[in-house]
Amino acid sequence: MKQIAIVTGASSGMGSDFARQIDGREGIDEIWLVARRRARLESLAGELKNARAVIIEADLSTDEGISIITAKLAAEKPSVRILVNNAGYGKIGNFSDLSRGDNLGMVDLNVRTLTALTYDALPYMATGSSIIQVASLAAFLPISTMAVYAASKSYVLSFSEALAVELEARGISVTALCPGPVATEFFEIAANKKDHGMKGLVPSSLVVSRALKAAEKGKAAILPTAIWKLTAFFTRFAPRKFLARAAGRMM
Repeated sequence: MKQIAIVTGASSGMGSDFARQIDGREGIDEIWLVARRRARLESLAGELKNARAVIIEADLSTDEGISIITAKLAAEKPSVRILVNNAGYGKIGNFSDLSRGDNLGMVDLNVRTLTALTYDALPYMATGSSIIQVASLAAFLPISTMAVYAASKSYVLSFSEALAVELEARGISVTALCPGPVATEFFEIAANKKDHGMKGLVPSSLVVSRALKAAEKGKAAILPTAIWKLTAFFTRFAPRKFLARAAGRMM
């Protein structure tokens, strides 16, 4: 039975780095690269030197996109050693100013798709398998101007921590990755402009490396830098309304 890793949102940013760093791991025969942008997936596939790259062009915000992976799993019945639910996006703006499609799209991709793919992959996972769910530092606080995004990532964190306990007896680890600002396309998409003004972004490769190490150790959640850990810690003590306002102004 072939051993595979599945990486969603693999066409850029942390998704690409997850694929690169999983490549060459012992026992991984294939890496399923999932995203909408086929040209980028083909370029990434050319970088992989050890595991066979399998390109899956799919819009995971739709049932049709999810079903492509579900059907492929059912047809090939592989052993899923690593599942990285990285696909997701955020938009900056007041809830009522963003489009209905953008608001619901974040719920669909960040919450519904992640839940569906986790459920669909679990029958093909065994002792030693790992699930990495990409949440966010935003999971720890409400953010005005990113109300839906922050709420969606709170779901990912809560879901992942609970699922980690449920799957402990099966020897399957679940790790919620909760990064702050990372050097990816995220803020270009969120702010809809290239000059988004965010400074001091942490390299994606560093975040991914620490996430993979945390998954190997069976950690339920990982905040990859000290400042992100401190930020999450202090959110426990500040009034939620204050946090929502202050975080919104930073955005």
